Amino acid sequence: MNAILPILAVATLVAGCAATPTPSDSRDQFMATLQGMCGQRFEGAQSYAANPDNEFEGKKISTQVNCSPTEVRMPVQVGEDRSRTWIFTRPQAGLELRHDHRHADGTPDKVTMYGGMAKEGGSARSQAFLADKYTADLVPGAQTNIWTVTLSEDGKTLTYHLERDAKPRAEFVLQRVPG
Repeated sequence: MNAILPILAVATLVAGCAATPTPSDSRDQFMATLQGMCGQRFEGAQSYAANPDNEFEGKKISTQVNCSPTEVRMPVQVGEDRSRTWIFTRPQAGLELRHDHRHADGTPDKVTMYGGMAKEGGSARSQAFLADKYTADLVPGAQTNIWTVTLSEDGKTLTYHLERDAKPRAEFVLQRVPG
């Protein structure tokens, strides 16, 4: 029996070293979740809008998850409009969401690169991003914006939710396209 104990201890140590550790920070976990979605495509529509007279109404919304080692880009197509991209990065001090808006020729829109950093307390599947000063200065009324991006537990539903002044403003619900 005493000869078996050292063997079990070594086997346990080796097994522990072989396992990939789960990041302890929820922002790292969220980026790992997004990185695990690389290449996946999602399609859906706007499920809610505070202003029913908007450019998203009745249009198909789709995105594909594109990854590099330092960022995740999700180009968003609304109908035929391909001017938007959600960009997730993990700078040293947080997790950031930016909205990159471009004209058809690729030049930046005057309202672009707005967004902010994830607030405390997110999870591997959901993070809420608070508008930063740049956003507040760029977009009138957006200083209270919170964008929440959530992936369902089964990985099939991606939800993008925007609130302003603590009230829902817009929501997109996209389903993973099998492929």
